[in-house]
Amino acid sequence: MKHDYYYYTKEQLLAAPKIPVEVMADNAAVFSAIAREMADEIVRKNAANERTVFICPVGPVGQYPYFVDIVNRERISLKNVWFVNMDEYLTDEKEWIDVSEKLSFRGFMNRTVYTKVDPELVMPEAQRIFPDPKDVENVPRMIEKLGGVDICFGGIGINGHLAFNEAQDELTPEQFKTLRTRVLAITPETRTANAIGDLNGALDDMPRYCVTIGMDEIFHARKIRLGCFRDWHRSVVRHAAYGEVSAHFPVTLLQDHPDAKIRITEFVAELPE
Repeated sequence: MKHDYYYYTKEQLLAAPKIPVEVMADNAAVFSAIAREMADEIVRKNAANERTVFICPVGPVGQYPYFVDIVNRERISLKNVWFVNMDEYLTDEKEWIDVSEKLSFRGFMNRTVYTKVDPELVMPEAQRIFPDPKDVENVPRMIEKLGGVDICFGGIGINGHLAFNEAQDELTPEQFKTLRTRVLAITPETRTANAIGDLNGALDDMPRYCVTIGMDEIFHARKIRLGCFRDWHRSVVRHAAYGEVSAHFPVTLLQDHPDAKIRITEFVAELPE
């Protein structure tokens, strides 16, 4: 069956998307906008003497250098900020891959964010939370304790996944929304796409398992902001914005969210001739 929305022009894409879509000039514009929104929310919450809680991805990642620069330049304290990181790769024994490995999301955040922010400004290590395969209840427990998530930032996977919430065709949308932090196998489609993007196509070296926050944690964030900029995001974004709500393409569930937005580049908005 052909899906007409995959072939929508930019004008058709922006006509009536079921998830708001904002088109920006290029990757730098998307990443800097995400970073600015992160910083502005923290400043707003700091001024009110309130904690800030974000769900943060390692993919997209281009926003982090901009964010670090803003924080250091504008002297924004992160002392009352919690980063709940979305996911992490696991070994075949279902344990975190070593933090020193290139693919480690924990390692990436340490190298790119936590050690780059001025020590006087950065949040304590206890406020840098990763889902733990040995205690999958920790993330939902912490989110509840902190009073919920202010903004969930992220991207969209090749099969519509958010974090590593892979498609489960056997579930209804309502059932999928209840999925919480858990360990699961990564689909062949996702392993292939990530191998191309992260390991120069070394598919056999891609982890087969991960631990991920659930759709429940994502959907209950007060705001959700997604960034898309790859060539295959052209179809992914069109499916997200116009496809039927289903567990087959999880991002479509955000059509029911009160404050979700997808930021895309002109490159993604336009289809090649």
